[in-house]
Amino acid sequence: MNKASNAWQNLKQHSRDMKNTTLNQLFECDADRFNRFSVCLDDFLVDYSKNLLTDETMALLAQLAIKSNLVERINEMFSGSAINISENRAALHTLLRASKPTSPSGMNIERLKQVQESLSKMTTFAEGIQSGKLTGSTGKPFKNILHIGVGGSVLGPSMVVKALAPYSKNAITIQFVTNVDGADLHDKMSNLDPETTLILIASKTFLTQETMLNARSARTWITKALGTKSVGNHFAALSSNLKQTEEFGILPERHFELWDWVGGRYSLWSAIGLPILISIGSENFRQLLSGAHQLDNHFRNCSLEKNIPVILGLISIWHRSILGYKSHAIIPYDQRLELLIAHIQQLQMESNGKSINRDGSKIPTDSSGVIWGEVGTNAQHSFFQLLHQGSDIIPCDFLIAANAHHDLQHHHETLIANCFAQSQALMKGRNLEETKTHLRKKGLLQADIERIAPHATFPGNRPSTTILYKKLDPKTLGMLIATYEHKTFVEGVVWNINSFDQWGVELGKELANQVLAAVKTEPAPSELDRSTSGLIDQIRSFQKAIN
Repeated sequence: MNKASNAWQNLKQHSRDMKNTTLNQLFECDADRFNRFSVCLDDFLVDYSKNLLTDETMALLAQLAIKSNLVERINEMFSGSAINISENRAALHTLLRASKPTSPSGMNIERLKQVQESLSKMTTFAEGIQSGKLTGSTGKPFKNILHIGVGGSVLGPSMVVKALAPYSKNAITIQFVTNVDGADLHDKMSNLDPETTLILIASKTFLTQETMLNARSARTWITKALGTKSVGNHFAALSSNLKQTEEFGILPERHFELWDWVGGRYSLWSAIGLPILISIGSENFRQLLSGAHQLDNHFRNCSLEKNIPVILGLISIWHRSILGYKSHAIIPYDQRLELLIAHIQQLQMESNGKSINRDGSKIPTDSSGVIWGEVGTNAQHSFFQLLHQGSDIIPCDFLIAANAHHDLQHHHETLIANCFAQSQALMKGRNLEETKTHLRKKGLLQADIERIAPHATFPGNRPSTTILYKKLDPKTLGMLIATYEHKTFVEGVVWNINSFDQWGVELGKELANQVLAAVKTEPAPSELDRSTSGLIDQIRSFQKAIN
């Protein structure tokens, strides 16, 4: 960060100069602010005019990006360089949606060939499921898909399947199991017929504790009903570990390969996306890839000043590292994007929730804050009180489609009105005198006005970005997901973080194995801390009381 230190200092001084500036003032002084602080790519518009920034802010942020070697790092990612330095791997998820190699290297040409072969194999398999040609062990076509995974192997696919439900090509029910809590698997399987159920196991290593425990329990469920020889007919694997999948009983032709140059949270475009392909069909899946690829080209080739992921990433840096905002709310005004929030949570917090830079030193600024949210209008009745009047300023992303997939037009008009009204209210606010006037017009007595008014004022000046698109179709969803992927990358580059590893999840996993051994033995091992051993003793006490 030394090379960029002057750029950081300039931004901090600029924030002090902006201390008394309000969003209302910025709009009053610039009638063209919306047009100048929004960018459109086909039917995909990003309005960032309701953020507390000026031309100077954006220029200083662009300088920070340049000093952070953002352009060079973008090229390194697309070329297949090992930018995941802690694991010495490329991060080439963009190649999964490319029609030609992202660089002329022989390695990338070979990788693209593998991607295309995998997609062809996935398509043939999915079409066999959809048509009923591929059946279970008793000859019945599959009516249900049970996809077992954890983290990125579930968050992305489940989100897309739900978001693109209007594009589903068949009556096959797709369910996702991710939690090691047996209730998740039990409740899903309780309504399924083993004869008509296909189980997809999504695990790069085929060793993940939670996934494999669920997978083995699902295999027991199948074999109890249909016999041990039925495993080959009722399971498929999305994995890089062919040896382990074969030992599990999965046929090689039902093994769909993953590669170490695709991280889990970026993997929905790969074989991990097989349930998406089964749900929406080949053409729609290719449209999903096409939308992401269009955004990839935009990110790689567009100038920093008009580059959507760059703009969003730099605004995020401004909010978190300069203005000190601690969290960011994602609020899709689209019920079918309900699962997008969890996907973005993993994408941003697992990528950039780090305090060590690429050189192994502690970073001198705040990195990723908390990403959270809920769909609108539900969110208005849960946490919008905090957004409007809370002591913390929380930037928001509002997502809204111009057109719905249903004919309840008044519903959609009301949804749009609420979305835009909330972003306006966060920006404009309502001061004490305006509030008193408002209450007076409602006919309240003066004493009641004086009592209520302080509680009914809104400070305003709270930032938000609105992402507006024509319709939530496969191509648009691809663009939207890729936007957040690349935004996350921009943040990581500026913070000098490796956004493609996740060492922070390892210690808990290692300790879980130790604690599991302790849970199964009595008394608890002495090496456990007293709190943990005390909790285990209490668990045993409660279990004995039930049994």
